[in-house]
Amino acid sequence: MIKAEQVSVYRDGKCVLADIDLTLEPGQVLGVLGPNGAGKSTLLGALCGELKTTQGQLWLDDQPLSHWTGQQRARRLAVLPQTSTLSFAFKVQEVVAMGRLPHDSGQHRDAEIIQAALAAADALHLQDRSYLALSGGERQRVHLARVLAQLWPGEGGQTLLLDEPTSMLDPLHQHTTLQAVREFADRGGAVLVILHDLNLAARYCDRLLLLESGRPFALGTPDAVLVPEALKAVFGLEVLVQRHPERGHPLIIAR
Repeated sequence: MIKAEQVSVYRDGKCVLADIDLTLEPGQVLGVLGPNGAGKSTLLGALCGELKTTQGQLWLDDQPLSHWTGQQRARRLAVLPQTSTLSFAFKVQEVVAMGRLPHDSGQHRDAEIIQAALAAADALHLQDRSYLALSGGERQRVHLARVLAQLWPGEGGQTLLLDEPTSMLDPLHQHTTLQAVREFADRGGAVLVILHDLNLAARYCDRLLLLESGRPFALGTPDAVLVPEALKAVFGLEVLVQRHPERGHPLIIAR
């Protein structure tokens, strides 16, 4: 579980993220929305310790994030950035196995976890292929499997941070990916996921943080955040908000 208290980040003397107060709760998916340049990736970088915060405090499992060693942190926190690149012809299963490096769970248990993570990402059929031979979307699913394997099965509030994990995926695998993320949370993990698709966010997230110019504009349930006035103010987009006819969550329709 990660908690941020009044976190701000400055770059070259300019505030790019300000006044962030949030907690990533076990069992929940928090979606982060906002236009380009709103501070979404900066927030993720701050939460994982990659970016230095200028103000505020970050906590991981009730201890300051800075107090954790790299290996300790890697057992509790995994990050999927926007782009993940490898230049060597590793087999897919070898790439996913990298997620097990922080652990001492043994070869047999690691092999079981790698298989489970590949299946969750719908990448099991790719396991013997060269990573370099994969399409962009296939690579994205392999890296999802890698971070899932790092924290598998996600019990006990382990935290997963994902930066646009559906950006290169076809519609089916957008849902496959977010269903895997949803199941990770349902097993007790805590998730933050950056998304651009408002309807995917409405379907899979428990709470949403809407950012505007580096500051929180709204934080709450999809019903509370995905309202026409907020989406007009932040995105400049005129929308209709209806109910999904089967699932009941908000359905966003551009006017």
